[in-house]
Amino acid sequence: MRQKLSLWFGVALCLTLVNTPGFAQSNSAPKNYPDKPIRLVIPFPPGGATDVIGRIMAQELSKTLNQQVIPDNRAGDSGNIGADMVAKSPADGYTLLMGALTSHAINTNLEKDKIKYNLEKDFTPVAIVGVVPLVFVVNPSVPVKNMKEFIAYAKTNPGKLTFASSGAGAPQRLAMEMFRYQLGLDMLHIPYKGSGPAMTDLVGGQVLSMSETVPAALQFIQAGQLRPLAVTTAKRISQLPDVPTITEATGLPNFDVVSMFGIEAPAGTPQAIVYKLSLDIKTILQRPDVQERMLAAGVYVNYLSPAESSKRITRELNMWAKVVKDANIKAD
Repeated sequence: MRQKLSLWFGVALCLTLVNTPGFAQSNSAPKNYPDKPIRLVIPFPPGGATDVIGRIMAQELSKTLNQQVIPDNRAGDSGNIGADMVAKSPADGYTLLMGALTSHAINTNLEKDKIKYNLEKDFTPVAIVGVVPLVFVVNPSVPVKNMKEFIAYAKTNPGKLTFASSGAGAPQRLAMEMFRYQLGLDMLHIPYKGSGPAMTDLVGGQVLSMSETVPAALQFIQAGQLRPLAVTTAKRISQLPDVPTITEATGLPNFDVVSMFGIEAPAGTPQAIVYKLSLDIKTILQRPDVQERMLAAGVYVNYLSPAESSKRITRELNMWAKVVKDANIKAD
């Protein structure tokens, strides 16, 4: 199993665990921390990627910290309800957010008048823990075999190609909007309330294409019910090694979109506590059994330190701000 995991990660995404020397040795957490249970707020319903990752992290942190870490699903409003609750919680290390950071970054730009929290100012990043790649798929009824044929077909049939998404502000939608805008394609967006109904209609031919997470699409690809054209990552991934990247398939430079997940604390949480949690998470993510459980859920482990996480979140915010503005995307 260890050898198999090594092979998986040798071909996937450049997702090697990074060694981060930026942790100050003097920043030791209070000796009594934690002396009571920690609540890990999961701002989405049970069963999705955020929930699966959150429950793995809660279980492993409970062992490492010798204190119970309780997963607490607070779903609603595309993750905003749970995120806002954590942003307003005491900054003492006992309430944390299992963030779907790509979704939060998109919502920040797409729903500026609605969001009650500031992703950069109201949180302190603890660690980014992993990413979920996306794959562009089409219903087999679409007469194309690869991405170049898809682009040609879209250009000769403006307004006729539909693409589904799991929600108006979902990474699945924004990845397709970025792709569509950069190539000047006229396509119709059909939003759904979740990946399940979107996949059902895509397989049934009611919609024709979609950018979807690999875990949600993989079984349909393997069954021949959907045709994969490209993955949205910078490098090919182990789960679909024969599927090219967007850059390989189209020549679009630096196309790299993933759904990113990480743990955040309320702003003002003592650095010593943040560093302790982050180092514990790093250790947890280095365990082959944890990597295996994450990958089984379609999540590629990608640890980033608090400082690196902060830079990555800022990059994500800036990228989606440009996409939303340039493509004139609305929250509909």
